[in-house]
Amino acid sequence: MTPQTVPDVVFNVRVRNDALDGPNPYQWKQLSTADIFAGRKVVLFAVPGAFTPACSETHLPGYEKLYDDLIAAGADKVVCLSVNDPFVLFQWAKSQEISRVFMLPDGNGDFSRLMGMLVQRTTTGMGMRSWRYSMFVDDGKIRQMFIEPGLADNPPGVPVEVSDAQTMLDYLRKAAG
Repeated sequence: MTPQTVPDVVFNVRVRNDALDGPNPYQWKQLSTADIFAGRKVVLFAVPGAFTPACSETHLPGYEKLYDDLIAAGADKVVCLSVNDPFVLFQWAKSQEISRVFMLPDGNGDFSRLMGMLVQRTTTGMGMRSWRYSMFVDDGKIRQMFIEPGLADNPPGVPVEVSDAQTMLDYLRKAAG
């Protein structure tokens, strides 16, 4: 069962610091759940992994493509969460030409676990990963979730059927309507 509010965790991210010299002008920064969700209307979608087929072909690009529409429909921020480290998420976003969706690494899976969405993907060598879902969060309160069917350890795959950007956009437009 998922919580009514987003869990209180700390995310370790990398942020650009132009004062740093060299080829890697980034530094560590910790963001709390409050830093991301407090006082904001946030669309968050969670993916099983960076560079994986459905995540790269449909899920992430769909949210980037509909970003302006999601903001116009009432979201303040659009976030992609994955149980990957910040270096992997940075390279994945770069390879996908993602510039507006905020990439949020749940490197230890703490947020995913507390959401009840952490599953084993050990049969494919992926370890522990997030289940695929999306949610609309208003000031830390979960207002709507779209969870892909079949939540279980070691699924053969997790298609994008209900957690896609268009479904979220339709929900936001109807909720505002």
